[in-house]
Amino acid sequence: MSKGRKPVFSQHQPRKRFGQNFLHDPGIIHQIIHAIRPQSADLMVEIGPGLGALTEHLVDQVGALAVVELDRDLIPNLRISFATRKNFHIYEGDALKFDYSRIPADLAASLADPGAKMRIVGNLPYNISTPLLFHLIDYHDRISDMHFMLQKEVVNRLAAGVGDSAYGRLGIMIQYYCRVEPLFVVPPGAFNPPPKVDSAIVRLVPHTTLPVTTRCTRSLNKIVTAAFNQRRKTVRNALKSVADDALLEAAGISPEVRPEQVSLAQYARLTDLTLDQEPT
Repeated sequence: MSKGRKPVFSQHQPRKRFGQNFLHDPGIIHQIIHAIRPQSADLMVEIGPGLGALTEHLVDQVGALAVVELDRDLIPNLRISFATRKNFHIYEGDALKFDYSRIPADLAASLADPGAKMRIVGNLPYNISTPLLFHLIDYHDRISDMHFMLQKEVVNRLAAGVGDSAYGRLGIMIQYYCRVEPLFVVPPGAFNPPPKVDSAIVRLVPHTTLPVTTRCTRSLNKIVTAAFNQRRKTVRNALKSVADDALLEAAGISPEVRPEQVSLAQYARLTDLTLDQEPT
């Protein structure tokens, strides 16, 4: 914040049910802000601002800042701390259910470019990070980039490639929509209370043009889910209810390989071939 003021918060005890681990390390906060590189024309959306550790550094650097917070005890202090910031807007609600499409229309008047896409940031609760990522990709065409603090293991899964032990449904479906860039690791001591695992910052950039396409992403998701529900089996056995050997081979997939040895492009091709097999 300008003038060196800090957010004014009462003694708030982190709540386990909300997955709260509040970031407090100034060096890590600086690294995150440097990675985000907020700009004066940005429409920034922060999910779970908590005690405002990132908020106070973002609000004076962007055109408009919207925060989505579920914890009702934090909201009054957020309103007080940023009351003088005309570009600050707070939404009380569950990030998993929130309609992010409303934000650009609500905040258009605050922006030099009313058609700006959202930039999304957040220290995401680890217990909801995967479903929240799947919710957010529904808005991929309205988002320019996303920067998240996640469990390091989740970042590894997001970035994993074919043949990696961490490769699976999460990485495949997010990579379908976004370029994934792991940035740096954050130790437990940067938080209060410290989590039991390392964290990491990741940048997700929605593709301007999808490098791989399928006619039905819902069907792609179903096939990938079925494959990795039995990842130790061959794809012949894991997907026997979906495709026979001839269909797998037509998609360029050897029936003898395991699911982690099949690329996104191959899964997309298989999806379209299964759609061709459906009765009209």
